[in-house]
Amino acid sequence: MLTITHTHEAGTLIDGTSRGDGTADVLKANRWRWGRSIAAWYVPHSRDRLPNLHTITRTADALRQAGFTVSVDVDRTHRTTAEVEADKIARQDDRVAALDAKAERKTAAADAAWDVERRALDRLPEGGEPIKIGHHSEHRHRNAIARAHNATGRAVAATDDADTARARAASAAATNDARYNPVTVANRIEKYAADIRRLDRERVAPVYDDTAGYVPATSEQISRRTARTEPRRAELVDQLAYWEQVRAEQIRTGTATGYDRSTVQKGDRVKVRGSWREVVRVNQKTVSLTTGYSWTDTTPYAEIQQLTTAADWEAAAAARAS
Repeated sequence: MLTITHTHEAGTLIDGTSRGDGTADVLKANRWRWGRSIAAWYVPHSRDRLPNLHTITRTADALRQAGFTVSVDVDRTHRTTAEVEADKIARQDDRVAALDAKAERKTAAADAAWDVERRALDRLPEGGEPIKIGHHSEHRHRNAIARAHNATGRAVAATDDADTARARAASAAATNDARYNPVTVANRIEKYAADIRRLDRERVAPVYDDTAGYVPATSEQISRRTARTEPRRAELVDQLAYWEQVRAEQIRTGTATGYDRSTVQKGDRVKVRGSWREVVRVNQKTVSLTTGYSWTDTTPYAEIQQLTTAADWEAAAAARAS
């Protein structure tokens, strides 16, 4: 008996498989992966998400066709975004701690390898004395050179391993900061809001009829679409509310700037990616900026780092000229 399960916290997993039972080929063909840390097959990117019913159904059908008995247990409820984010941060902190410990071990191993290398070099004759062919010291001299050469290679490899481990630890440590970068947060808010609007449009979208063309959806069709999309919409609404709260706090503390079309005017100067540019047009979600050429660039408000009004900019220019 194989059991495919899905929960928002654990993702999509399958229980009951064993090595060599023939399930691996079927699961790989349906894009499952083996999780060594959890000792189970799983659907990638299914954790903290609603179930992908198409993948689950397709996999179950393929396993049944291969002669297996399969049951499916799917939980379509979702955790709050606050819970999901707290869990992600905790998991990432654990990963950072593990990578830091690994980097320390690798660094200690590299230091030890260089100590061995120095001792091996110390055993060589001083002054780079050449090998005395046919002398009783020849064999010992060649072995000393080989040991020194091998010790250097091991030390270099150990140093490379330590550098890689430190880089991975540093990258992991920056992950949470990158996830909560103000521009990233603002872009995420835009995406979730757009996804909600898309689902709302899909609920009432017209239906194509072979004779009449596109006709309004019936109340029954709208009801079925609503029932199908409501879990995802509810999840999106919760995600949007969470990240809007995060952005509001970032604006309050000065981490994010929070400019919009009510605070930016044509002729103002804004600092974007470290460069000051003149605003030539104020749009709903972006500003159009000069480039020094015949065209303009558009930039989201969230990417504006600083703002100077046209009057203040001209006054500062006049002061510098005098």
